[in-house]
Amino acid sequence: MQYCSTRGGVHGWSFRDVLFSGYAPDGGMFMPESVPVLSPDTLKGWKGLSYTKLVVEVASLFIPTQLVPREDLEVLVGGALSGFSVPEVVRIARLKEGLLVLELFHGETLAFKDLAMTCTVRFLDYFLQKENHRATVVVGTSGDTGGSAIQSAKGLCGLDVVVVYPRGRITPVQEKHMITCLEDNVHVFAADGSSDDIDQPLRHLFSDQELVKSHGLMSLNSVNWSRVMIQLAHFIYAYLELSDLEQADLDMPELEVVVPTGGAGNIAAGYIVKQMGLPLKLVAMVNSNDIVHRMVTTGDFSMAANVTQTLAPAIDIQDPYNMERVFWLLLGKDGASVKNMMEEFQRSRRQSLPENHRNLLSQVLSTGTVSDEGILDTMRRCWEENQYVLCPHTAVAVWHHYHCPHSPRLHRCYVATASPAKFQAAVQRAGLTFDLPEAVLALDKLATRYQNLERSLNWCKDWEDKLKEKIQYVSSVRKNREKCYS
Repeated sequence: MQYCSTRGGVHGWSFRDVLFSGYAPDGGMFMPESVPVLSPDTLKGWKGLSYTKLVVEVASLFIPTQLVPREDLEVLVGGALSGFSVPEVVRIARLKEGLLVLELFHGETLAFKDLAMTCTVRFLDYFLQKENHRATVVVGTSGDTGGSAIQSAKGLCGLDVVVVYPRGRITPVQEKHMITCLEDNVHVFAADGSSDDIDQPLRHLFSDQELVKSHGLMSLNSVNWSRVMIQLAHFIYAYLELSDLEQADLDMPELEVVVPTGGAGNIAAGYIVKQMGLPLKLVAMVNSNDIVHRMVTTGDFSMAANVTQTLAPAIDIQDPYNMERVFWLLLGKDGASVKNMMEEFQRSRRQSLPENHRNLLSQVLSTGTVSDEGILDTMRRCWEENQYVLCPHTAVAVWHHYHCPHSPRLHRCYVATASPAKFQAAVQRAGLTFDLPEAVLALDKLATRYQNLERSLNWCKDWEDKLKEKIQYVSSVRKNREKCYS
């Protein structure tokens, strides 16, 4: 299994190379050169596997055994997924009227990011120890990714983590999961802007190949292929749990999966699983930041002037960067076309999809958009009918259940990306209550550490310079085997 860039300029990279990279050197995103197809017999053989064992099976398709022997892979994945609060790691809540909620939030930071992040960090640590190397991870976050990266990597001797989050645009629990970690290898910045603003200086940093190579710079956003690869597993898990494969002779039953969508990493993973042979119907639900919805329904692939702050902040994103992976697959792996499309989008922030491209996209992806009031109404209704509290992001998906009736013969699953414990203000605005876990209550008593990235006339360059200075400082300190913080 080798990897290439969606923009056609890079081929033949190994999983290890891709794991330690952010964007490809040509600005694209890494994808496997070929996508393995799963036969019905293979899927039937996987039915009944635990989630952890299923992750091992999925990862083994993309990680050659000469890089990570099977027994090592089992240990790495088993260790990564051992600290979740439910024994099965993920679970499906079966509610009234056929409402099936795939709970992916039972990790340490109460968000689905923990599933892929813990595994990816274990893979990184495996290679770093083997090669006696160090790396510096740089993460821009819209809320959940940063905390998950920090909690997964804190204390590791070969890895430093630099996280940038949008100050005032995330919840207190999301913020505390980041700024209360005082481990010496964790460096947190609060930026005066949106998560899309943060992406701009980070792209510049990763395009500086000298900086990347000399400081072992890499990303743990869903830009990183390993994150998307692990996310394949929960789509396959849902399909195996909810589809009656034993009764399937020629036609495998279809499963509709409804996903709250921001950066589109989950949607990219779902579409890859569809390419692997599973009959999934994918629905991307967005909040008022509706670029994915406009793209699919009208071909308008243009960023709004500003990111709208909503009750579902982790998907307050106007640049759904993982759609590049979807376009690459949709366009038959035509790197030149993807390169032209994405470079124009990044340059002008405006793009109109050709009608044939939009048609292709609308055949594999349905969408919807939900207002804050729709989020609150969905949270209230789900509680009234099921005594089940949704987080506002999950409510963006579940809105679809109440407004888009479906045939009882078609199973439909809603992806729950976070616990309501992280979004108390939204829960309270819906008139509901939710008992906070002890681990969340304890965050209020912890000391904090972070640096500010202030808004200025030339903020993008200023942020880039400040982050570069931190990366260079961390490298020099590590070379001398010293600490960053006294």
